[in-house]
Amino acid sequence: MQLLDFPFPRFSFKLDSFEHASMFLHLAIFAGFTLSAEISQSSDILSGVSGILAAFVFGQELFLLHFHSTDHVGLEGHYHWLLQLVVFVSLLAALAATSFPKSFPAALVLSISVVFQGCWFMNMGFMLWFPDFVPEGCVMKSPSIDDMHGAVTCGSLAAELRAMALANLQFSWILAGILLFTGCVCLKLAGKCTPRNQSTEYEQLHSRGVPVAIDGFKQADP
Repeated sequence: MQLLDFPFPRFSFKLDSFEHASMFLHLAIFAGFTLSAEISQSSDILSGVSGILAAFVFGQELFLLHFHSTDHVGLEGHYHWLLQLVVFVSLLAALAATSFPKSFPAALVLSISVVFQGCWFMNMGFMLWFPDFVPEGCVMKSPSIDDMHGAVTCGSLAAELRAMALANLQFSWILAGILLFTGCVCLKLAGKCTPRNQSTEYEQLHSRGVPVAIDGFKQADP
């Protein structure tokens, strides 16, 4: 779909279309390799390779976003800059999860950042491509057949600053919602786990009907 000018039935060979398609290409390579490793039951052996491929997915995504052929300026540029922050965190978390595969915090941060990316992509789609959601004081330039790339422009500096502040609030609110959901899920799952017995009271064992008291160290009854 990145190479098609939807809804116009013709191919688009513009640089930004190839850049977007390249992001999904690396994701497809990672997904295909991971799926093949699962099918061949060699995911444990190749877990490090999967982690490296995941890190490259976020690395090239950050690279293409930062050096995008389309000059994102103004409000649109601010949304893309916030997106780069999330992708950078995903890259660091992927490297940490690969280096420390048994680290729960690293895996949790990676999962949160990936969900955050998806939510932020959807938020950008509404705020930058739907006229009804464009901030007050700004207008969206409707894309034409020759130019599918739309842009949001603000009538004044005050309107642009207000729209950027709104984007910052959306960034914070979306993250807060994800963290709230994550915290609730963790508390729910933690309640189902059997806690370790932290009591220091003496335990009474019975070996062949003979009670054996344990005080600090286990004693074996001969």
